[in-house]
Amino acid sequence: MAGGKETPRQKMIGMMYLVLTALLALQVNSAILLKFKFIDDSLLSVNDKTSVAADGTVKGIQAAVVKNQNQARDQAVLKQSEEIRQKTKDMVAYLRDVREQLLKATENTGGEVKNMSGEDKVAMTMLGGKKNGIAYTSMKPKLNEYAEYMKQFVPSASPLALDAKEDTRVTEKGQKTKNFAELNFENTPVVAALATISQKETEILKLEAEALQKQAEKVGAKTIVFDKIGAFASAESNTVAAGTKYKAELFLTASASSISPRMTLNGSPLPVGPDGKGKVEFTARPGNFDASGSAKASWTGTIRFNQNGRDTTFTVKVPYTITKPVMQIQSASVQALYLKCGNKLNVSVPALGAQYKPSFSASGAAVLAGAKTGDVTLVPNSKEVTLNVSSGGNAIGSQTFQVRPIPKPTIECFVGGRQVNEKQGTPGTAVRSMTLRAIPDAGFATFLPDDARYRVSSYEVTLVRGRRPAMQTRTINGPEANLSDVVNSYREGDRLYIEVKGVQRLNFQGNVESVNVSKQFNVPLL
Repeated sequence: MAGGKETPRQKMIGMMYLVLTALLALQVNSAILLKFKFIDDSLLSVNDKTSVAADGTVKGIQAAVVKNQNQARDQAVLKQSEEIRQKTKDMVAYLRDVREQLLKATENTGGEVKNMSGEDKVAMTMLGGKKNGIAYTSMKPKLNEYAEYMKQFVPSASPLALDAKEDTRVTEKGQKTKNFAELNFENTPVVAALATISQKETEILKLEAEALQKQAEKVGAKTIVFDKIGAFASAESNTVAAGTKYKAELFLTASASSISPRMTLNGSPLPVGPDGKGKVEFTARPGNFDASGSAKASWTGTIRFNQNGRDTTFTVKVPYTITKPVMQIQSASVQALYLKCGNKLNVSVPALGAQYKPSFSASGAAVLAGAKTGDVTLVPNSKEVTLNVSSGGNAIGSQTFQVRPIPKPTIECFVGGRQVNEKQGTPGTAVRSMTLRAIPDAGFATFLPDDARYRVSSYEVTLVRGRRPAMQTRTINGPEANLSDVVNSYREGDRLYIEVKGVQRLNFQGNVESVNVSKQFNVPLL
């Protein structure tokens, strides 16, 4: 018998066959014979209905062929289906004729089985004297010939007329030596023989049903049952401002658990979950944004499944809108940057949320990534800097900054802990200790304190009397100087001439660079 999943009706028939086989092994009495009669009647009723269903299947195939514009391939399938149906009808007609011969041989006429026994006449008809009975000469070869023919449509089909040694259902050792005819018709009452023939007819119709079902699938005549139904809502937007309308569509969805769809997203395979749903996920690429910062785009999805032996494809094009991400840049000063300084910025894109994984590049500046997400330091080397921001390989936007030169520091001179007074003069005894300080621009120091660290690295000091130097000019390295020799040598009316020779700046990276600053002091000594 053919394998595969059986319908409840087929299971019932199989059970009836098992009962039939068991009854054959018993010493029969009139009650048991009557049970054979009931089984035979039930099998014949089921077989008649199955035959009518087969006619309906062929008609369904014919209708599908017409619907498919009578393609040559489909016409060939229809022709094969009609041939299957005809061969099955011929086999059923043959078995019905064997039934009539048995009834006639056992003197059962008029449509009513009165002689339910007649084992000897059954044996004469089906076995014969020298294996020339119907079971040998025609039934076995015809049944197996039909099964062999059906194998091209139902590969699992096996011979219908088996000897006991080939039939796995026969387990009794005493029966294993019997051939097909002996196993089914030896010492068999006529009602049991009729039930056996009906059961073979059932097997034939079952094979035909499987074959026609496969034929129907080739032309799309199989009905897809949508057995999974649920609710689905599609909203215009999941974000709604207070005072505006929320709009959505609510509808039913249906799917068939019997099909395994294949899906694509823009031509590429799309993973399909066990629930039959494709998971659409991709990164929106920047487009040609309009004045409002929006760009129109769409994606195309396909769902393909094999419907009755051929592929059926549904295509959907889904429009969507890409909005330009808004960058928020935080800094002590975002209007302009300072040349050759570490200008620290924080660039955030709230619309991207946790997906924000920024990378930065710039023209006109070196870029140093910060420790936190969005932190970046720009070190400008030109008058204008353009910062480019990307996230996950996708460009987000750019921002251009003007670059300011570093303001020069102010140099102040202190003696004895107090700032010198170039107009009123300073007591000569106070100049024993002198310090020159480089004071950064207040705004620059506020914005970039790590880049506003200055020191006077060298200066010259000369004691002047009248128009001539009273002492040899001293060169001071560093901001502080001990001028005890000047205190010991000066006279009232002399003056100190101080000229700054070097100023240095320590930048945010700890590197020292020279600053070009020119400054002189003329300090009268009292």
